[in-house]
Amino acid sequence: MTNVTTNVSKVHPLAIVDIITKKKNGDCLTAEEIDHFIKGVLEKYTLEKNSGAMLMAICINGMNSDETTNLTRSMIKTGTSLKHPFSWKGLVVGKHSTGGVGDKVSLIMIPAIAACGLKFPKISGRGLGHTGGTLDKLESIPGLMTSFSAEQITDIVEQVGCCLVAQTDTLVPADKLLYAIRDTTGTTESIPLVAGSVMCKKAAENLDSLVLEVTYGRAALVKTEKDGLALAKTMLDTGKNLGIKTVAVLTKMFNPMGRTIGNALEVIEAVGCLAGNGPPDLEEVVCTLGSYLLLVMDRVVSFEEGQEVIKATLTDGSAMEKFRQMIVAQGVKDEVASRVANISTVSEVLPAALHVTELKSRATGYVTEVDAYTCACISRNLGAGRQTPSDDINYAVGMELLVSIGSPLNEGDPWVKRVHKLLHYLIIS
Repeated sequence: MTNVTTNVSKVHPLAIVDIITKKKNGDCLTAEEIDHFIKGVLEKYTLEKNSGAMLMAICINGMNSDETTNLTRSMIKTGTSLKHPFSWKGLVVGKHSTGGVGDKVSLIMIPAIAACGLKFPKISGRGLGHTGGTLDKLESIPGLMTSFSAEQITDIVEQVGCCLVAQTDTLVPADKLLYAIRDTTGTTESIPLVAGSVMCKKAAENLDSLVLEVTYGRAALVKTEKDGLALAKTMLDTGKNLGIKTVAVLTKMFNPMGRTIGNALEVIEAVGCLAGNGPPDLEEVVCTLGSYLLLVMDRVVSFEEGQEVIKATLTDGSAMEKFRQMIVAQGVKDEVASRVANISTVSEVLPAALHVTELKSRATGYVTEVDAYTCACISRNLGAGRQTPSDDINYAVGMELLVSIGSPLNEGDPWVKRVHKLLHYLIIS
């Protein structure tokens, strides 16, 4: 007698082609259909070309509020969520920015909020393309680690009040897979897909409240104020449907935030802001986002009071001390952390480039704009950023602006410093 082994593929009551066709025709998908799609991506029984077609159909025809919420819930279900002690109930907050140039807000705002008595477990990302990543900036500090288990994250936040760490392998794994497909199918700017990706990670952080910084402009993910408002509304609706108290702030991203672009350079600037001596535009964003979090958490009675409370943590040293405690908890030696958390010594500890070149103005007048996108691309090409996820980065290089919008400038005046590794580096200004 001959034994015959037959490979039987999984049979599903839902067909992915039918779901794609339904969305292609502009119809709304059910929660079951969205679940089937996400499960297929995770378990790899949906072909990547089918996943790409599905994402393109969503990109073209969009999703309504219920669909976007169901997409977010489906991705959350593919992994684990952070579990917090009961004593944290009503204290856990989060923040997300849709990306910008020179954006080091998290490095300042998170310890400032922790200094106000709230719990801030922040899961951040790395830079790709022209935008920088918070983890890359933080990892320019010698000895600092960003990879921790969920249990270790809880321990750090219990001890310090905040952390800035990488996404764990078990936290919404479907989102990582979906993002990789979006990146190769031209669907990264789809509003429901962006909203689902952001909100599934925030929900997995198990937050009580969330503040969103939605940027728009040439150097942002979305280019127009109209699209920025649409993205903000979509994420606000999703947050409400998930039971997270959410507030969104719309900011322009045409000019760099602050004066520096590059990893170690931005940490130095962040430390200056933590010491109460940051650039006005950077401090304004920190105090604005922080104030809205305090307001939605009923820690203050007005937006103005919230701004004053955040500002006070920057001037009285409490935010700086939380920053120092956080980097110690994430692996930095005490002595090194104390020097990093000091505006007088931070630049002595962080990586420094071999060469600094000043670029000079070719005309006399006033500064009306500093093109953030161009600055970011130059900084990336110097080595501060990545073209692909596997690229190495140079923590030391970047750019430091010597002017701000409205500054008078004479012909021959220096307006920017280029911090670079090579002695000769061609740049067209």
